[in-house]
Amino acid sequence: MKAVLFEKSGLENLKVSEVKDPEPGPHEVVLRVIESGVNPIDYFVVVGIPVKPVPHIPGAEVYGEVEKVGDHVKNFKPGDKVIVYNRVFDGTCDMCVRGEEMLCRNGGIMSLITQGGWAEKFVVPEKNLVKVNLDPRLAASLPVAALTSYHALKETGVGLGKVVVVFGASGNTGMFAVQLAKRMGAKVVAVSRKGWLREYGADELAEISNVRQVVEKVSNGRMADVVINSMGAGAWDASLSVLGTKGKLALFGTLTGNEVKVDLSRIYSSHAEIVGTTGGSRAELMELAGLCSDCKVKVYKEYSLEESVEALKALNSQGRDGRVMLKIS
Repeated sequence: MKAVLFEKSGLENLKVSEVKDPEPGPHEVVLRVIESGVNPIDYFVVVGIPVKPVPHIPGAEVYGEVEKVGDHVKNFKPGDKVIVYNRVFDGTCDMCVRGEEMLCRNGGIMSLITQGGWAEKFVVPEKNLVKVNLDPRLAASLPVAALTSYHALKETGVGLGKVVVVFGASGNTGMFAVQLAKRMGAKVVAVSRKGWLREYGADELAEISNVRQVVEKVSNGRMADVVINSMGAGAWDASLSVLGTKGKLALFGTLTGNEVKVDLSRIYSSHAEIVGTTGGSRAELMELAGLCSDCKVKVYKEYSLEESVEALKALNSQGRDGRVMLKIS
């Protein structure tokens, strides 16, 4: 089969090669990979995060069709369309027992500590699969882009009547944070200049320069109940400036930096909460397959397996408007 792989970090070392087709173990499934979303984690895997094994195949967000199943697989058969829950987990640690497999004490992320899905075929444990019947681009966006946002919204208690502010609203996770927050009953302020976000559920658009005024008006001076910051340091001050009393600020990205100055009095005087989140659980991914079955995905460009370097470069393009996707078969 064809696979994108590298033996040494760097975009210049990423290439398409012929590798041996995978065979499933007793509890494993071999997928024919159809589509993958391109995410910052894929870029960092290629350019420098320590990974194993080497040579290494990147690709964290996978949608495909079951091609072959192991002897003990009971719930899947050839032809099933599935998405991959991309966390390695043992199922026995205290975090897994609580249903928080993304925090497994003995686990990690597929495509970092295992081979990823940027290949024509991908072998996956049966327990990591969720059946879907969705558009390929949407299906391929659920395991990372949508799940990360959904988990953050649930962790911060988003619900009917809440005011939610989404920084980075037109990005991979942001477009889903906007849609899902709206579906959960919130009033949504999208921090972006992209008018198409109104079609995705944004009640108001704002820029960082005027976001405080917009949120103040939308909330009748109460300010935000929940702020989603997927950008990191670049949106830190603005995020805190719109957070209301007993508000919650969810963080899960550092694209604009990971070091900030903290005004502790600003946080404790308003009973604010800073909530770090990462990924989501298997149960949440299953929920998403239904809740987000008609979600929209804004796609900037779709590339082939042979164009994976261009796809990763496009991820950081200033002109990007929407998701970068990799169509594999």
